[in-house]
Amino acid sequence: MRIAVYCSAKDRIPEEYLALGDVLGQWIAQAGHTLVYGGATGGLMTRVSNAAKAAGGTVEGVIPQRIIQAKRMADNCDVLYTVVNMCERKQKMKDLSDCFVCLPGSYGTLDEMMDVVASGTIDEHRKPCFVLNYQGFYEGLKQLTDQMRKLSFLPQEEQYAPQFVDTIEELIDKLIVIKL
Repeated sequence: MRIAVYCSAKDRIPEEYLALGDVLGQWIAQAGHTLVYGGATGGLMTRVSNAAKAAGGTVEGVIPQRIIQAKRMADNCDVLYTVVNMCERKQKMKDLSDCFVCLPGSYGTLDEMMDVVASGTIDEHRKPCFVLNYQGFYEGLKQLTDQMRKLSFLPQEEQYAPQFVDTIEELIDKLIVIKL
């Protein structure tokens, strides 16, 4: 299975968040899956890809020209797809992947997550999307989603929605049971 991981590229985040990348990357490799990620250096992106690679896994990156120009291209990818921009990166990662995992991150992570959710909502794909709400990181997003549902901006029973999990162990348990 190819697992897309969206996450922070910032180095100055707490170590406990960075360690999530180590655990997930190692599990992806040991379980025989392929990591698909943004192909750049920094933060959780580096940690998840290095951990997958160190555990003998296959790592595929998708990197826009702008990030290459900023000299942030990772050197640990088995396959590195170069795309023109972030929009193309999102589409390529969706096309390549069988499921999506969102670790803590910033605007880019939210953008990628919402792109997956919006395209799933209109039935462009049926690939599961898991959001790690580690220590309540995405609690505000969950509250916003509840508010949108309460005010009927979202249907009461969504056809497609991200699945929030609270721990890395719960995330891995969800990934184990995916049937393709």
